[in-house]
Amino acid sequence: MSNLDHLQSIRHTLVHLLAASVIELYPGAQNAIGPAIEDGFYQDFYIPVAISDKDLEAIEKKMRGKLKVWQKLKTSEMKTVTVEQARKEFSWNQYKSELINDFSKESKEITFSLTGDFLDLCKGGHAQDLSEIKLDAFKLDRVAGAYWKGDEHNIMLTRIYGLAFFTKEELKAFLARREEAKKRDHRKIAHEQDLLIFSDLVGSGMPLYTPRGNVIRNAIIGYSRELNARLGFGEVHTPNINKAELFKISGHYDLYKADMLSVKSQYVSDEMFLKPMNCPQHTQIYASRPRSYRDLPIRFADFANLYRDEQPGQLSGLTRLRSFAQDDGHIFCRQDQIEEEISNILSAIQEALSTYKIGYRMRFSLRDPDNSAKYLGSDDVWEHSQDIMRKLLQSKGVDFWQAEGEAAFYGPKIDIMAVDALQRQWQISTIQLDFNMPSRFRLTYTASDGTEQTPVMIHRALIGSPDRFLGVLIEHYAGAFPVWMAPVQVAVIPVGEDFIQASQTLAKEFAGARIRCEVRDENESVGYKIRTTAKEKIPYVIVIGEREAPKVGTWKKSSTLSVRVRGKEELLSISLGDFLKHIQQEIQERK
Repeated sequence: MSNLDHLQSIRHTLVHLLAASVIELYPGAQNAIGPAIEDGFYQDFYIPVAISDKDLEAIEKKMRGKLKVWQKLKTSEMKTVTVEQARKEFSWNQYKSELINDFSKESKEITFSLTGDFLDLCKGGHAQDLSEIKLDAFKLDRVAGAYWKGDEHNIMLTRIYGLAFFTKEELKAFLARREEAKKRDHRKIAHEQDLLIFSDLVGSGMPLYTPRGNVIRNAIIGYSRELNARLGFGEVHTPNINKAELFKISGHYDLYKADMLSVKSQYVSDEMFLKPMNCPQHTQIYASRPRSYRDLPIRFADFANLYRDEQPGQLSGLTRLRSFAQDDGHIFCRQDQIEEEISNILSAIQEALSTYKIGYRMRFSLRDPDNSAKYLGSDDVWEHSQDIMRKLLQSKGVDFWQAEGEAAFYGPKIDIMAVDALQRQWQISTIQLDFNMPSRFRLTYTASDGTEQTPVMIHRALIGSPDRFLGVLIEHYAGAFPVWMAPVQVAVIPVGEDFIQASQTLAKEFAGARIRCEVRDENESVGYKIRTTAKEKIPYVIVIGEREAPKVGTWKKSSTLSVRVRGKEELLSISLGDFLKHIQQEIQERK
């Protein structure tokens, strides 16, 4: 058993401990569904009285008392029972009774677990030794509401979340990281730094970027464009609205329609959608003229906006949106070109993440073999494409793990999971191998022997969505962007009105060197302005007073500046000329 599986078994056991404790504390309470989850566990309840976070301390105390008793008993016992036995045992619990009826209709096996002295409907997966559960390594976290079975038409139940780890130290470290994550929340920092807004009049999940925010977003896109050019991609631009027929051929209509936003015209009766992906449009550019084996590979990049109909409760700042762009790209190639193309993309992604100074892991996402109806294409095509990608990863010595059920509906993929400063994982980049869509669109090329062949399609994104990646980077950097991305690279602060003109003249020197500079000439104290620039995480700040301002009114490259460097106590004394070169080098090298 892996460490993660072992920890999940402890968390699963704590679900039963929580259920037993709540049922004892609140007569008439009924436990519903409760799984182990990332960082802990939760359990849904019907509780006759309203409870809040203030009640968690008493429930925790009860849990710890019961755990001491349970640790003297056997860990857990599992047994298979008949539907009649299950209904009789859980006649007091309407939620378990409903689950039993569901299992009966689906002809599923029904199992009981006895954990400590608590009997529950459960399929197993508990801690083998209850002494492994440390009394100080778990904590109840919060109370929330949850609809029974996730259906808004059902009753709202009380959900209690808990945190659980192997040790007290791990729990403490997690809580510290979470507090740090609150400080780094990209929505909070974006507001403080005036980067973007959301408007109820525009709609949820659709960000509006301010000039400052758009500087950063454009820096991300600009870098991806540079990488695309090196990889040989030609940038295209495709419309946001498309007829349903396009998505019927691509497969999105049947397998992705629930996530697509429909559009209605006043003049034509065509069923239309806002596009969720660029790949169907790129097939049409490819199909617009005859192609030869000599033309391949053909590479298209696209930064057009995409739209997905996310549920309101799933939207979360920039990390889950309805409207966003992708640094999207598609390669149409021969089978003998697959390895080189994917290898080049992987290298570009690794270079990008190194530049952004963010770690990563790679996941090889496969289809779910038990649910083939969710995917396009035959078993043979899937086995072939998955085998190609697996061997490629192995040949490059890439460390990866496999995840069944995470593939795109048209092909397997390599997902690059960025690991931020708080060790959280974010899926960003992706490389997908597709043998299905070219066939569905009847794409062809003329082979060297004169026959018509079907190209392979590789879908790829270097950092995924620039919008979502911006949200990740804000939290990764805690708002302290590297100089090349910073919306304001230098702030100049005059100590009074007499030095505003000198400050503005200095700002022109920076503008002439294509360095983003602002003069803080508002009617506030110098101390306030310095604190504000520190809060905005501006890389460099220069205060201009009697000592710093030129006596003649013009600045020379030899003029000495005293520069406040973000994150450092001591001032940097440097000539204007050398400082300009220093910043230009940082921008050019993306430091």
